[in-house]
Amino acid sequence: MDKTNAAAVKSLYETILRLETVEECAAFFEDICTIKEMQDISQRLQVAEMLHAGKNYIEISRLTGASTATICRVNKCLLYGSGGYRAALAKQGEGESET
Repeated sequence: MDKTNAAAVKSLYETILRLETVEECAAFFEDICTIKEMQDISQRLQVAEMLHAGKNYIEISRLTGASTATICRVNKCLLYGSGGYRAALAKQGEGESET
């Protein structure tokens, strides 16, 4: 990623972090993403949750409709990525214990 684009991406992340409610977040993502992009992102998170829970590729594919290529890519990110999925999954666990 070039430096100009990196600054824009950092600004995007900072903007997302400033959103305070699910409603604000939903409105922002509804405006910035296409329906297909939101479906794809949501599906990848579902796949990560299921992989984390120990489900196998066939079961995940059947339940989510994700291709095995998508499942494999998410799994590689869980195992060897920068830790984004793991951090998000940990935050989900924190949120669940607060309710």
